[in-house]
Amino acid sequence: MSQLELVPTTPVEQPRPGSRADRMRKPLAKDALKQLAEENGVCVRPLALRRTDTATGLTEVVEVPCGATLAVKCKPCAERGRRLRIQQIREGWHLADEPAVRPDKPGEDVLALVRVRAHLEFEREALHYQPMTPDERAAQIADVDAAIAELDEALAETSLRGHLTPKERDERPRRKRSTRRRQDSPDLPRLPVDPRTVGRAYSGKAGKTHRPSMLVTLTLGSHGPVHSHLRRGAYVAPCECGQRHGPYDDVLGTPVDPTSYDYRRAALDSIHFARVLDRWWQNVRRAAGWNVQYAGAVELQRRLAPHAHFAIRGTLPRRLLKQIAAATYHQVWWPRFDELVYPVDKPPVWDVDQQAYVDPKTREPLTTWGEALDALEEPDSRPAYVARLGRIDARGIEQGSKDAERSIRYVTKYVTKDLTDQARPRSDAQKAHFDRLHAELSVLPCSPTCANWLLYGVQPDGVKAGLTPGRCTGKVHQRSTLGFTGRRVLVSRQWSGKTLADHRADNRSWVRAILAGGMADTPEHDQTADETDGPKRYRFELARPEDPDVPPLEHRLLRAISARIRWRADLDTARLRTAAAVSATDQPAALAA
Repeated sequence: MSQLELVPTTPVEQPRPGSRADRMRKPLAKDALKQLAEENGVCVRPLALRRTDTATGLTEVVEVPCGATLAVKCKPCAERGRRLRIQQIREGWHLADEPAVRPDKPGEDVLALVRVRAHLEFEREALHYQPMTPDERAAQIADVDAAIAELDEALAETSLRGHLTPKERDERPRRKRSTRRRQDSPDLPRLPVDPRTVGRAYSGKAGKTHRPSMLVTLTLGSHGPVHSHLRRGAYVAPCECGQRHGPYDDVLGTPVDPTSYDYRRAALDSIHFARVLDRWWQNVRRAAGWNVQYAGAVELQRRLAPHAHFAIRGTLPRRLLKQIAAATYHQVWWPRFDELVYPVDKPPVWDVDQQAYVDPKTREPLTTWGEALDALEEPDSRPAYVARLGRIDARGIEQGSKDAERSIRYVTKYVTKDLTDQARPRSDAQKAHFDRLHAELSVLPCSPTCANWLLYGVQPDGVKAGLTPGRCTGKVHQRSTLGFTGRRVLVSRQWSGKTLADHRADNRSWVRAILAGGMADTPEHDQTADETDGPKRYRFELARPEDPDVPPLEHRLLRAISARIRWRADLDTARLRTAAAVSATDQPAALAA
């Protein structure tokens, strides 16, 4: 008899039938409906749109998914978006042909409009040199601007992509910075960039062609030693503190010495990490000599510092990648913000007469943003901060291998979660580290228009009344971002030659081909068929839940779940039928008979 059988077991006391405890244990009907919708991939908060046919006057209510990218808002839509990203990375990672699409030449009608637009621009500039009064010049310039706006609307209706000129005319002098590299950064090799986007192919044994690619991870430099769990096979390496931590230890990611941890540099690196990534890819293409393509995502480490995983098409030497990482930096040309001039509880106040923020004691106006930038024009001026990359890890990935699929899912594993969800603090030490970093972010400037500039004695760009330093509404200062405000998913323009809408359309075409008309009664099929009749035929508007022709959300979810179950059953039957037909054609004629 085992020891477990000797231990007496205490029976679990069941609540009295009909009691409040018994009622609270029963599952909620709405939770069951939401769980069933999530299991079948049905959007739990669809949008009801009223579609009006301008040709026939017919009005009907159609539903579209909410399209949320975070699982906390809508798990089915977020998971659908993640699978679409997986498909996008898979199709563009090991391409053998160039995905670029060459644009068509503009027609003569388009060139005629551009020619007239050039004449108007010439006439507008010539008005500045003709002798006339300021009022007459302003009136004639306004007339030319009106003609230019009318012509721009005509150009927008043509097949031209993009804009001929910026949307807003900015006549302020542009500040120029020197492009000379810093003396404390290593030099980079500079090669002419070849327009190709496909990596090299290598010939192996028996004439087999290998087209490897790479998986690269970019991290920031160290801001101080932190508690970590390092496993090298079956051996767990000791931490900086001298102990060996488990994979779920409560102190992982926290500083070994919080007093010496550089929280200011950690916050500034998080704010400018997106700019450093842009500079990194510029340097990669210049040093590699060809248009390197990438697809990846940004995540948070346990120490709450952002890092990025990228799938790179083609291969590059690891030594070159490390050299590029060491030479990549981003200079922040802002006024100095090393020390706080005013505390958060006693900031500068707004003076209505001077239309500026003034010192609360002397009533002297603060330095304007233009004056602060003029001071940076001095020859001995230095940038306010220089953001750099830290460590880089790179490994080769073979096409069609298990590592390729594993790497794709590794890159996209957190795209359905918020940036801080996977690094959410659990222990008191992790919460204190999180709060300390967020407190540092709350008083740092995030942009030229940030209200925190008042704490450093500088008026923000475009200053106005009502600014509260320490409570800027920018995303940098939010607890859900911890300083990073760039795009979570980064995909180069020539990665697969398709957008997410193109991949989504390809999937629908494949499903319609398999079903051979089985989707004729689904809203997705109706929506796609209607788009072929012309994009201007239908007018859409958001329907309100209280409208009499809009059913309750629960009824709509039940119908959507039933339609999805029937649709999947038809799809599985069609796929089995197609597979059986293909296998029958592959058999020998005698066996098929």
